[in-house]
Amino acid sequence: MTVAVAVVDAETPGNVGTIARSMKNFGFSDLLLVDPPGLDPEGEAYGFAGQAREDVLPNAREVTFDHLTENYHTVGCTAVTNEDGSNHVRYPFVTPAELADELSAVVGDGATGADGGDSGTDVAVVFGRERVGLTNDELARLDRICSIPASADYPVLNLGQAATVVLYELRALGVDETQLPEISDRATPREVEGLHEQFDDYLAAVDHPEEKRAKARRMFRRLLGRAYPTGREVTTLRGLLRRAGQKLDRED
Repeated sequence: MTVAVAVVDAETPGNVGTIARSMKNFGFSDLLLVDPPGLDPEGEAYGFAGQAREDVLPNAREVTFDHLTENYHTVGCTAVTNEDGSNHVRYPFVTPAELADELSAVVGDGATGADGGDSGTDVAVVFGRERVGLTNDELARLDRICSIPASADYPVLNLGQAATVVLYELRALGVDETQLPEISDRATPREVEGLHEQFDDYLAAVDHPEEKRAKARRMFRRLLGRAYPTGREVTTLRGLLRRAGQKLDRED
């Protein structure tokens, strides 16, 4: 398993440089940029990046948001909003320290797949815009939510600060991937997305109220985000949902 850092629609090059520097500080190298600002080698991004100007920043890759959700186990970083079990856009969430423990436990589940190959799933820690962060629509598409506990009087951190806090807590994972054991058979992001599509078909088959489907989908996504299902578990769940839908169709 490797951990990438994704920044969505950053407004200022300086913040991208600051995040790259924090990545270098704590051993991360894979920077993904969705709709980034211009990164002039003579501009503030490289000026703020420190030694990350030599490798992390020049090697940053521009990707789409769809690419993140289709190829990574995604963890969206956002402010605490006091939401609870009745609202599932930003809940449930983990703190950065809890996220580090969670990912470390998953990494420790096994070394390699049954065929001796690499079967780990990559993680993308996703940060949003300076002023508004990640939108609710974007958060609804992510697998896990991470939030930094801060003073109730002023809980909002700027983008560079938030990334530094999260990456500090994840520093034990910021090492060369060959030094970490791989997850034995965790489902790939594409397999998990297939299960979400099957669940959507199931909601339609059981005639779940249209106005409640988005919330049900978010609940199911967060449940799977905490569960880290294996490929076999995903295949089995998809089969059960498919058979249930087919049976309902026959009865109709």
